[in-house]
Amino acid sequence: MQFDPSDYPLGTRRPDLVATPGGMPLHEVTLEAGRAGRLGADDMRATPDTLRLQAEVARAAGRTQLAENLERAAELALVPDDLLLEAYTALRPGRATASELEEWAVRLEGFEAAKTAAFVREAAAVYEERGLLAHG
Repeated sequence: MQFDPSDYPLGTRRPDLVATPGGMPLHEVTLEAGRAGRLGADDMRATPDTLRLQAEVARAAGRTQLAENLERAAELALVPDDLLLEAYTALRPGRATASELEEWAVRLEGFEAAKTAAFVREAAAVYEERGLLAHG
């Protein structure tokens, strides 16, 4: 699919491409649907597909770093929230050793989050270079 920078944001410009994790089309996500109980908390989350499409739009606009961030977000959309919080905490300077960060990278690969795992490994290398790893 070809995207143009004017497709941003997809929810406004291309709502036909956006759906909830349960498959509800974006135009059905309304206050009325919420009041009627047809929407759950998970329906308010971005799907991996929507995030990947938005990454394509960002890339078409020449915003490669944003596109890469959106691609990592797409990978992480299916990782349980508690694990995300633990990984985030481990990535704070001085919180994890190099081997612990490698363990996180391997865990993320188990969720098919290869780009995010590479990001964790890159962070570990930078932390080691700057003396920001935990000692343990």
